[in-house]
Amino acid sequence: MLIDTYGRVATDLRVSLTDRCNLRCTYCMPEEGLQWLAKPDLLTDDEIVRLVRIAVTRLGVEEVRFTGGEPLLRPGLVSIVERCAALEPRPRLSLTTNGIGLKRTASALKAAGLDRVNVSLDTLRPDVFKTLTRRDRHRDVLDGLTAARAAGLTPVKVNTVLMPGLNDDEAPDLLAWAVENDYELRFIEQMPLDAQHGWKREGMITAGDILASLRTRFDLTAEGTDERGSAPAERWLVDGGPHRVGVIASVTRPFCSACDRTRLTADGQVRTCLFATEETDLRAALRAEGEAAATDDEVARLWKRAMWGKKAGSGLDDPAFLQPARPMSAIGG
Repeated sequence: MLIDTYGRVATDLRVSLTDRCNLRCTYCMPEEGLQWLAKPDLLTDDEIVRLVRIAVTRLGVEEVRFTGGEPLLRPGLVSIVERCAALEPRPRLSLTTNGIGLKRTASALKAAGLDRVNVSLDTLRPDVFKTLTRRDRHRDVLDGLTAARAAGLTPVKVNTVLMPGLNDDEAPDLLAWAVENDYELRFIEQMPLDAQHGWKREGMITAGDILASLRTRFDLTAEGTDERGSAPAERWLVDGGPHRVGVIASVTRPFCSACDRTRLTADGQVRTCLFATEETDLRAALRAEGEAAATDDEVARLWKRAMWGKKAGSGLDDPAFLQPARPMSAIGG
């Protein structure tokens, strides 16, 4: 298993399939000038499946989430999902996406074995969407959400980041819309994910701000710690249920003590935390030739060693936190 010195066991694997994205969200990347990974640096489909197989069969991983960048831009995505769904024991498979390509791929992904999706959508207003993402694709995201629900990729979770002066007044409207469409809405505190390092703690919309806004229209009942487990989102029943809303308060209410995640970057590095400053190279082990070629057991040992050194926390709750230099698009959310 993937255990660290604090006794946490990683059973949830996040796999970034690409650093590329067809949006340019202001809290994630600059509009122009970001240097993409060269194709030879990316893990191949076979390498991704091999690493997932090692994680599932040798290291105790039970859930695999495919991320990006935008994972729907990965040409071999459906095949990767199908091959991972065939593993024994079968992991739970999910996908985090901006939703733009879901209208054409949702049915194929479900048939391949994908269980559910998380779709990022920060606003119900097309003009605000264009400002936030620098792209006019709001309708495509809504159509993708509809397609995901129709294909049975449920529960469909919608991830929302509130930004001061842009969409910070939309929380109640977004929740009403999510309840009406049977989506599970999750608000995420803005984190320092932007390559241009423009994030500032001052003025960010906190979990407390979000809950106060929601309670102007809804009655929220805390679900409780037993129901939450190691999930990053605190959840509340909306008006007595059955619908729920979640808040991921990575900055103001960090949940590192219960973290059960391990991460693979698009270029084959193990990261113990989204904000880790150190990585362990598995790609080199996979590509070594001759006597240096790594067996699955040797790759597993490298992975175990990396996770053993996981730090107690992300550091986000430290006012002196410094943003990692590596662009987050290749690391995955």
